[in-house]
Amino acid sequence: MEHQTPLIATISAGLVLAFAFGLLANRLRISPLVGYLLAGVAVGPFTPGFVADMNLAGELAEIGVILLMFAVGLHFSIKDLVSVGRIAIPGAVVQITVATLLGMGLAHLLGWSLGGGLVFGLALSVASTVVLTRALGERRLLDSERGRIAVGWLVVEDLVMVLALVLLPAVGEALSGGSVSGTDLAWSLGITLAKVVAFVVLMLIGGRRVIPAIMHYVAHTGSRELFRLAVYALALGVAFGAAKLFDVSFALGAFFAGMVMAESQLSQRATEEALPLRDAFAVLFFVSVGMLFDPAVLIQAPWAVLGTLLIILVGKSVAAWIIVRAFGHGNGTALTISASLAQIGEFSFILAGLGTGMNLLPAEGRDLILAGAILSILVNPFLFAAADRRPARRLRPRRTEARPAAVAEVAAPEAVPAPLPPEPAAEENGIPTPTALRGHDVVVGYGRVGRLVGEGLHAAGNPVVVIDDQDDTVAAAQALGMEAFQGNAAAPSVLALASLEAARRLFVTVPEAFEAGQVVEQARQLNPRLEIVARAHSDMTVEHLSRLGADLTVMGEREIARRMLEAAAGAPRGAAAEATPLPPQAAAAR
Repeated sequence: MEHQTPLIATISAGLVLAFAFGLLANRLRISPLVGYLLAGVAVGPFTPGFVADMNLAGELAEIGVILLMFAVGLHFSIKDLVSVGRIAIPGAVVQITVATLLGMGLAHLLGWSLGGGLVFGLALSVASTVVLTRALGERRLLDSERGRIAVGWLVVEDLVMVLALVLLPAVGEALSGGSVSGTDLAWSLGITLAKVVAFVVLMLIGGRRVIPAIMHYVAHTGSRELFRLAVYALALGVAFGAAKLFDVSFALGAFFAGMVMAESQLSQRATEEALPLRDAFAVLFFVSVGMLFDPAVLIQAPWAVLGTLLIILVGKSVAAWIIVRAFGHGNGTALTISASLAQIGEFSFILAGLGTGMNLLPAEGRDLILAGAILSILVNPFLFAAADRRPARRLRPRRTEARPAAVAEVAAPEAVPAPLPPEPAAEENGIPTPTALRGHDVVVGYGRVGRLVGEGLHAAGNPVVVIDDQDDTVAAAQALGMEAFQGNAAAPSVLALASLEAARRLFVTVPEAFEAGQVVEQARQLNPRLEIVARAHSDMTVEHLSRLGADLTVMGEREIARRMLEAAAGAPRGAAAEATPLPPQAAAAR
């Protein structure tokens, strides 16, 4: 007897093929997203073989969008949203206007109606939530200034699309020759705005009290299972309630739920709990996009596809770049925002479905939107890679007053004397040059662990070079007088700036095992005699980093257990043993 299990079949086929194609893409040194999209094409209705349930795939993908935007909200405070509003609001509105007009122009050339052109242009103007946040997250840019601008820009786009979806039926009827009074149009707009404002006020006033209180109560039960369930229940519950009661998108509701939960001290733990399920459903999102793609459109209308793609990749990107630069931001920020927005996704599909259902958008327009979506998502990782090729920005240490004598005397007996900070002329034609220090220590990652290591080394009088990819953490190292580079140390061009061939020790404090492994492996190749101390969170990570060349790998759980045993063996009762600012055995010889 054959079991009818479309849900299991869709999830199984989607994840298995996504894994296979993603692994192949990684092997070919391209983004795994390409593999996920091709997996969707393979199980879609336009290719032979097994066909997954497209409706189920779409709903599963929506869960991925909800969890993803919830996690983004956890990293995004209300203060962040207000701080980027000055550029995000006008930037998003202008960029949507430019893309919509370009889309209407292409639609006019194709002989479509004004209403069809409006739907087509709006669909090309809004970026995909999943693609944008996934790309920023992979590059650890969500917490940076450019990441906050991009997410704020995305929130404004979502709000505009919510208004567009409400007003489109009335506007579409008028464009089709029907009679719609200005009063009805204004009434629809007013109700929509009132609902959005009511939802935002409810979340910022009531949600800020209720959601953190629920999380703290659940945390006090001591049950990790209940805490994880509370995270998912709040994310999905708020998103669903926002959509049903206030007519806002699932993504926007989840974003505000995460942003409110970020006010709680448990936000970091909530982020960790949401991560596994979020990533699995995000993969299903890309599979569902691939299922919508009909490769035949590439042959039937190649020039129309090319025009659509140019609007998404060039028209939107150039408009965003000009806007960001006009607001006084650097070229790096402008390039990141441009690459972030050079794709389309969820709202584009919703608009295409609504437009075809109202007989405004021809079937060819829907196919072009889907082709533009999948092709832009395929190209987007390469645009980010091109933007990443710009040189890492160097933050020079400020001239600081001499440290107090009591601190200066802490220098280790065999410490190498610290040379003076380099002169300001450390960049040639805007390109940072490698540090001139010799016999120095390099700290990769300046988070909670890296900051303790860097400050301890610096207080001991050792010359220190810091590499981190966040503006604020690099600025903190700079404020202490340390030499700092901003960028991802896993990139060879960034790691080379630390002059590892002349360094004495390398401290890899980033928590991500794969990124840490890349740094350790490259460092060992650059300097076989370099002493490398790395951070780990599991026995497998210890083995992984040691195999790649780390001399000492410190695992937090082991060090805690060792200190407890030491305290039990000899420390007097009630004595508070303070941890040294340097990591255990940091000065041990190889």
